[in-house]
Order: sequence, then C-alpha cells, then structure tokens
Amino acid sequence: MKVSEKVEETCKIEAESSSRLRERLPEIAEKIIADSSDKRAYTHVDFEPIPSKESVIDIIDKLKEILFPGYFTREKIDPVNLKYYLGQTVSILFDMISEQVSRSIRHDCFRYDNPCSECQDRGHEVALRLLESIPAIRRTLATDVRAFYEGDPAAKSYDEIIFSYPGIFAITVYRVAHRLYEMDVPLLPRIMTEYAHNLTGIDIHPGADIGESFCIDHGTGVVIGETTNIGRRVRIYQGVTLGALSLPRDAGDKYRGKKRHPTIEDDVIIYSGATILGGDTVIGARSVIGGNVWITKSVPADTKVVMEPHHQNYR
Repeated sequence: MKVSEKVEETCKIEAESSSRLRERLPEIAEKIIADSSDKRAYTHVDFEPIPSKESVIDIIDKLKEILFPGYFTREKIDPVNLKYYLGQTVSILFDMISEQVSRSIRHDCFRYDNPCSECQDRGHEVALRLLESIPAIRRTLATDVRAFYEGDPAAKSYDEIIFSYPGIFAITVYRVAHRLYEMDVPLLPRIMTEYAHNLTGIDIHPGADIGESFCIDHGTGVVIGETTNIGRRVRIYQGVTLGALSLPRDAGDKYRGKKRHPTIEDDVIIYSGATILGGDTVIGARSVIGGNVWITKSVPADTKVVMEPHHQNYR
C-alpha cells in the first residue's frame, strides 16, 4: 500500500471514530439540560435577565473617567471639550447604571418573591443619586491620593499613584460601591469590590465604613470585613486582616447584619501581617499596630503593640 493510501485510510478511521463519539453529544446535552432544573443546583434560567458582570466592569471604567478626568480616557480632555466630554459620559453612565440596578432589584424580587419595588424607577433614582454623589466621592478620593503621596517616599507624583497604585484603585471602587450599598442596591456593590479584589488582592467589603485620607500601602492580601469602621487618616499595609472571630456553622442567619468586625479610630497605623478580629475590638486613636500581631481585644489610644522579639543565635 502506498504512503498516500495509508494516510487516507488512517484519516477515514479517525473521522469515523470522531463521528461515533460526537453521536453521544445529544444524550449528554439532554442530561445537562434536565439537571439544570434540579433545585439542588444553582442556576438562573429565567425570562428576567440578571446583572451583567461585564457591564459592571464597563461602569467602573466609565466612572474612573469622571472621578479622575483626563487620566483614563483615550481622547485628550482640555478646557474646551471638558463640558462636552463629561456631559456625554454622565449621560451614558446614567443609562448603564440604571439598567444594572434595575436588573439587580428585579432579580431579588423574583428570586425571593418580594413585593414589587418598581425596579425601573428605582434604577433611575439610584443612578441619579450616585451621579449626584460624584463630586463628594471625588473630594474624598483626593484626600486618599494625598495620603498615599504623603506617606510613601517611593511615590514620585500624584499621577503615578492614580495611574498605577492598586490601593487607590481598590479604594476608588470601594467608595462607589459603598454609596450603592448605602442605597440598599443588591448584588452590584459586591460585584464591584470583588472585581477590584480579583485585580489587586485587596478585599474591601462595600459595607465597611471608611473615613477620608485612607491609605493601603502595597495592599496584597488585605481583608476588610463588612461591619468594619475605619476613622480618618488610617494607614494599613499588606496582609492586614480586619475580620470576624471564628463563627459557628449556622452563623449566616444568626450574625447577619450584626457588628462582627473591628473599629479602627483616627490616625492608626497597622503594619503588614497584623490580624485584628471581633466586633467589640476597638483600636484607639493614634495607636501603632506592629507586624504579624494577633489582636482580639481593644487597644487604648496612643498605644504601640508589637510582637515580643525572638531570640536569635548567630554563628
């Protein structure tokens, strides 16, 4: 048999084998479809659309354009076109935010059989209120940027911080998400902060209450829980956890909505690897928490907490 004939015969065998395998696909697909109706599985097969994560990311990108005008746009913004550009962006954002908020509210209504909450009207109202908050959010973010610059000798400019610091990106997303959280918007705030978490390694729950001039230096591995309260001019470093004490297996319903995370008062510095736990734990103003400490009890104001030095033997 010639080489060409062998190749042709091999190809025929492979094609027939592939066809026999593909014939099993309809049966497999039917099993997957049937299983999608199993109440024990988590699916969302409904006529009402759920919020779109991709659209939420687009909203974050657009919000950055109006929170930091001129930094995150492809086009040049100057005094001549500023009014036109921001006016157009605000209009686009209104439609984007309204749709995703309405979807989130409608999802909760259908999923949990809630009474009608006029989701479309609420979507429009929330979008307007969020956009009205932009100047205030921008002013707070300006204090955050300055806190980074004043506390980090490695920062060469405000531009460098806004463009490239993961901490300022995570805080920016948090401040927007927190505003939505305050307006009782479901799903969207958490989608936003988890997107920032995925990109930066900084996990800030949108429910946390954080004052101005907040700085997260380096940032990777930072966790800030839902009921955390943080005062003004607080600085924390990488690997810091502001979390809850160990909870029982049924904690979801029992502790939901209750204070579970610590309070950090004004002008506190928390160094890398520190773990501070518990809703009754208060770190007093102007305290310094050293690296790798474990705290479950309150610390008075103007206190320095450090680990006992290890005794090292050198040879």
